[in-house]
Order: sequence, then C-alpha cells, then structure tokens
Amino acid sequence: MSEHLRAIVALGNPGPSHANDRHNAGFWFIDRLAERWRASFSSEKKFKGELARSSRGDDTIWLLKPATFMNASGQAIQPLAAFHKIEPGEILVVHDELDLPPGTVRLKEGGGHGGHNGLRDTHRVIGAGYKRLRIGIGHPGNAAGVLSHVLGSPSRDDAIAIDAGIDAAIEAVETVCSAGWMRGAQQLNSRKS
Repeated sequence: MSEHLRAIVALGNPGPSHANDRHNAGFWFIDRLAERWRASFSSEKKFKGELARSSRGDDTIWLLKPATFMNASGQAIQPLAAFHKIEPGEILVVHDELDLPPGTVRLKEGGGHGGHNGLRDTHRVIGAGYKRLRIGIGHPGNAAGVLSHVLGSPSRDDAIAIDAGIDAAIEAVETVCSAGWMRGAQQLNSRKS
C-alpha cells in the first residue's frame, strides 16, 4: 500500500438535522482537521460533496465530505479518486465505529466493512484496499438499539472522550503525512483512551 495520503474522506450524513449524530464522527474529525490546516470547503457537484485542498510538504491532500447520505458514500469517493487518479491505498476514510468505546481511535489498513453501510458502499466502488480512521462511538449493547444510537447525540462524557480521540487522531494523521503510515498508526494505536 502507498505511504502517501492523497485524499481524506469523512463519512457522515449531510444537513443540520444530522450534525450532532454519532454517525457523523467522521465529519467532526474532518471539520477540525480542515480548520487546523486552514483549508476551506466548497461545494463540488462533480464530486457530490464539499471539497477542500491542503498542501502538506510536497503533497496535495484532498479533503472530502460527501453530500450523499452514508449509504451512498462511494458515489462521492469514486469520482474524486478517478478524476485525480488516486489509488485506494492513498485514501483515508474516516468513520464512526460501534466496536470501539468513545474516545478510542484507530488507524487500519484494508479489511472488511463490518456491517458499516458507508464502508460497504465504499467497498462496492473502490474495493477494500483503502486506509481507515475508526472513531469509537461505543455500542448500545444490543442490535435493536444500533440505529437510534448512531443517529443520536453522545452524552456529555462521551462527547468529551470523542473530542479527545479526534485531537489524537489529527496529530497521528499529521505524523502519517510527515513520517509515514507505520509511525502514525503506531502513535495512535498505542494511545490509551
């Protein structure tokens, strides 16, 4: 897989009614990253979302927030990858993760979609060879409660933990950009929540 990131794509649902949903943890991350990198999003019909450009050293990294809903995330990722000739291994997909507690964040290469509909659609259009940033939102404890959990807001304590995880993830992504994937992944994945 490529060491260089050329695109960071955050998964979420568009619109103010979803802004505080746990499912939008990817959007929370990328908004903070764009602010830190002084990158401004603008609507791009061609890429079905909001796009920002950032230069990191000699590299250009595209930041994308799909305007499609979560289940159709691939419809935004595929045109960006095709237009800029970005390989799956050069894409970091940022998403909420039920299987990690709030505050736990992990970098991962490849793998299955684990039932996550945004990842399922991404797999459908670009395959499984992309990188992931998993932002833990916790599990409600039973399958019947998953939908209301991901479409609900975190508690105050969970929100604080998720924010701290996002801060650590931003630092790790910057390490990936400056020192390589393995260094950034080790930095983040060895962190205690």
